[in-house]
Amino acid sequence: SKKSHVPALYKPRQDPWLSPTMLLIGFVPIFTFGLGTWQLKRLKWKISLIDELEEKLQLAPLSLPSKINVSVIPDFIFRKVVLRGRWDHAHTMLLAPRVREGVHGVHVVTPLIRENGSTVLVDRGFVSSEHASAILRQHQGSKDDDDVEVLGMLRTSQARNRFTPDNEPQNGKWYWTDVQAMAEYAGGELAGVQPVFVEQIFEGHAGDAEFNLGKGIPVGRPATVDLRNSHLSYVITWYALSGFTAFMFARVVLNKKKSPGRKMPRFN
Repeated sequence: SKKSHVPALYKPRQDPWLSPTMLLIGFVPIFTFGLGTWQLKRLKWKISLIDELEEKLQLAPLSLPSKINVSVIPDFIFRKVVLRGRWDHAHTMLLAPRVREGVHGVHVVTPLIRENGSTVLVDRGFVSSEHASAILRQHQGSKDDDDVEVLGMLRTSQARNRFTPDNEPQNGKWYWTDVQAMAEYAGGELAGVQPVFVEQIFEGHAGDAEFNLGKGIPVGRPATVDLRNSHLSYVITWYALSGFTAFMFARVVLNKKKSPGRKMPRFN
């Protein structure tokens, strides 16, 4: 019998392998795997940084020199320091809004005129909103003649996100820690104020904190490192996405191998 020749019109049509869709599906697993690996390196770096800062917190508090070298402060963040001097209440600033254990309020920042040294900024801690205005009225235009000793830790300006409003020093409104601008507000270089920011440490227990809050006395921060570390969640997300898209790519490839191609209609 004669061999039957099927016209090309009736042969299954094979889709090309190197289509834009296939290239995209194949690229995504590689790209997301790379992102996961990068975040893994960032995670290791952040853990090392937190360990280093925790070790700094265990060191004995420093006594700052009369004139502070501001350029080296980033190397000493989270390092405990001891300050002695008098409060300059006339230049107290309120950082708002702040929340502590569900209570809304502000952080009280007051310049400290140090003994035989420059003036620095001290975040004395949290007070509730109901006591915030009283803080300003109580010491308006005054300097405290009593010497105080403050245990705190060195910090720098906070990173500002896109939703944080601009500070309005002329209106007494501060939304984020801009150390340079705060130092200028407190008198600047002419008044001997340096852009040095210290967060006061509260060493009391929970009962002491509640008592102080009820009296409108600022409650400082605990002596802990509060750096955010969300890299682990990013690692899991990117690696999971890489695995999922790699599985999808493999399914597409297997389906293409099994498929004979598109069948064209036959005409009798």
